[in-house]
Amino acid sequence: MHKTLIVTNDFPPRPGGIQAFLHNMALRLDPEQVVVYASTWKRGHEGARATAAFDAEQPFPVVRDRTTMLLPTPDVTRRAVGLLREHGCTSVWFGAAAPLGLMAPALRRAGARRIVATTHGHEAGWAQLPGARRLLRRIGEGTDTITYLGEYTRSRIASALTPEAAGRMVRLPPGVDEGTFHPGSGGETVRARLGLTDRPVVVCVSRLVPRKGQDTLIEAMPAVLAKEPEAVLLIVGGGPYESDLRRLARQKGVADAVRFTGAVPWAELPAHYGAGDVFAMPCRTRRGGLDVEGLGIVYLEASATGLPVVAGDSGGAPDAVLDGETGWVVRGGDAGECADRVVTLLGDPELRRRMGERGRAWVQQKWRWDLLSQSLQNLL
Repeated sequence: MHKTLIVTNDFPPRPGGIQAFLHNMALRLDPEQVVVYASTWKRGHEGARATAAFDAEQPFPVVRDRTTMLLPTPDVTRRAVGLLREHGCTSVWFGAAAPLGLMAPALRRAGARRIVATTHGHEAGWAQLPGARRLLRRIGEGTDTITYLGEYTRSRIASALTPEAAGRMVRLPPGVDEGTFHPGSGGETVRARLGLTDRPVVVCVSRLVPRKGQDTLIEAMPAVLAKEPEAVLLIVGGGPYESDLRRLARQKGVADAVRFTGAVPWAELPAHYGAGDVFAMPCRTRRGGLDVEGLGIVYLEASATGLPVVAGDSGGAPDAVLDGETGWVVRGGDAGECADRVVTLLGDPELRRRMGERGRAWVQQKWRWDLLSQSLQNLL
């Protein structure tokens, strides 16, 4: 039996798709063979209470550093080495390769026999910057395997690695719990609570940041409302972009047709997907490719819920959609194209049903956690 040390900044209760990815993978490893070393979500009594309550519920030990952001400093490296030795770990999984994967040589010297580093969208951005490329190359040389989400991220990250390290890359995307995200997840209850029972609902579940494209959806709403006057855009999630989005809705004259839920507890997310008739998140690449969507697990969660999806073309987002079968991929930032696809779906119940059923079947066939977690176990 081997024991694995997971080293990560991306772990609940910190919210986000990467956090959910790591947590779901960790839960599917043998809890007797896992130790997690993570940063603290946020400072203050409230953050400490939430973190302590979450950690107490886990079937494996979670060791928190006092900092809110682990970096590969000498102190953090010493603590990781200490945990590796204290718990007798023989393998290490870096939840995000950059920058924590720079600690790999020290952990190797301390006894780690297998070291796996997972990449997401931000490493694809790193691969475009000369200094960061050199660090990625070092991470590739120090680890046994770098995992990638899909072809978009693989091709960009591989360009920064040595040919030998690039040849050791393995695909490891996140999965979907099709038992949690399903058509009967409680959407009618959410609709009733929000007064949306008889209205066509376009739902977007995501952090509120510019890359995700909630602003494009708001800009599309006048055209959507011209064809579907009762339609409403349900924006689920919290984030720094909320005030800008609310202001944009007022400027476009659609504030009455846009609802913001704010941050929603994880347990309530499936029902909020289920409240929609169509899922849309027209994400776009920003900052010259440095701010890019790695995959977009939300599209797969929506598909598992039985919804057709409208996705943006940023980074690896198209990998989470069978274009024309489970939904459509549109140009990120193109409000007109987004509106056309949304209007088509809202006006055609049979098309929505067909795409939703195809999406759920695809998730069950290709994106189940049990299939993907076995891949991680094999790598470790």
